[in-house]
Amino acid sequence: MLSPWRLATARLVMTPVAPADLRDIAALKADPRAFAQMLGGVRSRAESAEELADDIRAWGADGFGMWTVRAREGNSFLGLTGLMHRPDHRGVALRFAFWPQARGVGLATEAAGAALVYAHEKVLLPRVVAVAREDNFASRMVIGAIGMTQADSFTRNGILLLVYHSRRKIAADADHRHRQVKPG
Repeated sequence: MLSPWRLATARLVMTPVAPADLRDIAALKADPRAFAQMLGGVRSRAESAEELADDIRAWGADGFGMWTVRAREGNSFLGLTGLMHRPDHRGVALRFAFWPQARGVGLATEAAGAALVYAHEKVLLPRVVAVAREDNFASRMVIGAIGMTQADSFTRNGILLLVYHSRRKIAADADHRHRQVKPG
């Protein structure tokens, strides 16, 4: 049986991160072209392994987390997208990072859009945030293309960060905190 956490789009397959993904994830997170603008910047292999363990735990605890994003044809690793609790308590955040060669053709928009739908429709999160540097136009374009709107801003280390959000009204009989989606 397929996991309810696995997502597929026209061009992509998104699966929850797993120990077997460490090599691909560590390479992506060590590359400044892919990860320099992410919260915390580039990572060592050990840092990537620690984060992977945290991301795996998040799936079990929350019913959401990070997905690896692979091409439907050929199964090549393209990047990551997912949902995580922000350490600054701004809420559950949509995140994404892709190899430079996978950019510019709508793959990040496709993956981030699928993750956002999952957040609202499967986990029943009424609000999801995304944070991007003001000068990160590519990320801001993806965030806007999936319907998120700017809600706030803040400065960290002299850099202006823009906070976007997506809100969905959740049915009155739903658990407003969020419903955990567990594999069946």
